[in-house]
Amino acid sequence: MDAVDRIVETVAAAAPTIRDGLAGRRRKADEENPSGETQLAADVWADEYLEERLTAIEGVGEFASEEREAVRDCGTGLSVAIDPLDGSSNVESNNSMGTIVGVYDEPLPASGRDLVAAAYVLFGPITTMMVARDGEVTEYVVEGDADSEPGDDVRRAVGEDLTLPGDPVVYGFGGRVPDWTDGFTEYAREVESELKLRYGGAMIGDVNQVMTYGGVFAYPGLQSRPEGKLRLQFEGNPMAYIVESAGGRSSDGGQSLLDVEPTGLHQRVPVHLGNEELVDRLEATLA
Repeated sequence: MDAVDRIVETVAAAAPTIRDGLAGRRRKADEENPSGETQLAADVWADEYLEERLTAIEGVGEFASEEREAVRDCGTGLSVAIDPLDGSSNVESNNSMGTIVGVYDEPLPASGRDLVAAAYVLFGPITTMMVARDGEVTEYVVEGDADSEPGDDVRRAVGEDLTLPGDPVVYGFGGRVPDWTDGFTEYAREVESELKLRYGGAMIGDVNQVMTYGGVFAYPGLQSRPEGKLRLQFEGNPMAYIVESAGGRSSDGGQSLLDVEPTGLHQRVPVHLGNEELVDRLEATLA
């Protein structure tokens, strides 16, 4: 088993413990993350739990998280960037959230082209895991319990070599509508007449809808925040890698997210993901 397999297995084995631990950690913590967002106790706990497990893997040289300022040097090998609890604001309302992981073979911050694998675990009615590696995407159901350890057989494949459905159904766009740019508003008006709105306030859940039904997700650059909200290293790149491995497209508005030049660990970027034709149209509209 190589280091990538060990990383994926470790995240899968950690998922039941993280999910079971959410109920008692819905309160706000007394800290902010490096992006200035108030952390929940669940954010801090999931980050520390995954750090302990992932940095212990032989072949992991760097660990970074949306919840901490700097990269942790932990040996020699791959760089792991995580959003330990994407959509954690949904804890209070008990809606979907999960964990996003990017595995890079270069020091962080790194280009999306340096990814060798990416995955996300979705805590929905059931716990599922989507893994992209070597141009293929596999979906798993995670069936372990809170006592699961790396190496335990906690994943059951339910879909292999997945591709986005060719007849897209859903869309989900973030940001306040009055704060959208004119170009994005024009695009949104076109799309809403063709697709069904599915937006739950957690990127991981909204992108999973696109992976399941086809369509487009976006958290665009806004008038008040042209750089967007989502982080390139922890959210944009890994999810773009998964969607593109499934035959879709990603874009920052003008190019693939995987081609965006990294300038900082917590760099933000506009994120658009989905079926190729829909993302092509978006870029044409914004241009």
